[in-house]
Amino acid sequence: MVIPMTRHTLSWMALFAALALPGVASAHHAMEKDGMWVDHAGMTLYTFDKDADGKSMCNGECAKNWPPLMVKAEDEAAKDKWTQVTRDDGAKQWAYDGKPLYTFIKDKKAGDKTGDGVKDVWHIAKP
Repeated sequence: MVIPMTRHTLSWMALFAALALPGVASAHHAMEKDGMWVDHAGMTLYTFDKDADGKSMCNGECAKNWPPLMVKAEDEAAKDKWTQVTRDDGAKQWAYDGKPLYTFIKDKKAGDKTGDGVKDVWHIAKP
């Protein structure tokens, strides 16, 4: 039986091929793109200078504006520099190289970087 190739099939094949390339996919929760970390939806990830000792200092209102990159039940175990930190509410958040990761509420589409440099304490997360 021959299965015809459609544009849709080829698009999925291209996506899977890209994710298989070294350096493109790091873990289920984040990917490296253009020298920065992005979440599964391609949204830019950020670090917060006030976080210290593997602990998130961004809670309450802060976390509403800077949603943490949360650990999901189906996520793979941490590898290399990836770790999980426990937030004040007991939930788990992803961290890279000891720095908890966040998205920014004002980034509306994949590739937006409007949070970089906010109040001189938010920065794009880089490998």
